[in-house]
Amino acid sequence: MFKLFITFLKIGLFTIGGGYAMIPLIERDVVERNGWVSREEFLDLLAVAQAAPGVFAVNISIFIGYKLRGVCGSIVAAVGNILPSVIIILAIAFFFSSFSDNRVVNNIFMGLRPAVVALIAAPVFSVAKSAKIGWTNVWIPILSALLIVAFGVSPIYIIMAAVIGGILWGRVKGGKV
Repeated sequence: MFKLFITFLKIGLFTIGGGYAMIPLIERDVVERNGWVSREEFLDLLAVAQAAPGVFAVNISIFIGYKLRGVCGSIVAAVGNILPSVIIILAIAFFFSSFSDNRVVNNIFMGLRPAVVALIAAPVFSVAKSAKIGWTNVWIPILSALLIVAFGVSPIYIIMAAVIGGILWGRVKGGKV
């Protein structure tokens, strides 16, 4: 339990950019270093964590904690993941008014934005590779992103269409659904 807590505390502490930026850190610690879940299980947990209501990073920590140690493991992993953010946000909120107009601080935040985009983009490519997205099916995530960004389609409809499409594709290919 202590190792689970420390693992997610470290992930929560050293991740800038939110839940999706945590994916490579979580994958490295949970799949590669500790072998708590396989790569395939990790991809399944990612899909469920994204579809479940709530914060993605907390969801994935809860699912992995639950898989390892049940309800207590899910609580320990979630607290470990959330604790650094809570402490940092409280500290920023306490001191923000004293440096919110500081030009250097504003420039630092402007410089962090492109890095955060890269931190989010990197796991996208990693997950795409693991999910076997190639030239024949790359149109699916591109079309999904285009529908969401350009046409304002709710991600819920995209998820529902993906579920229905997956079921239909499984039946066409002769697999059991």
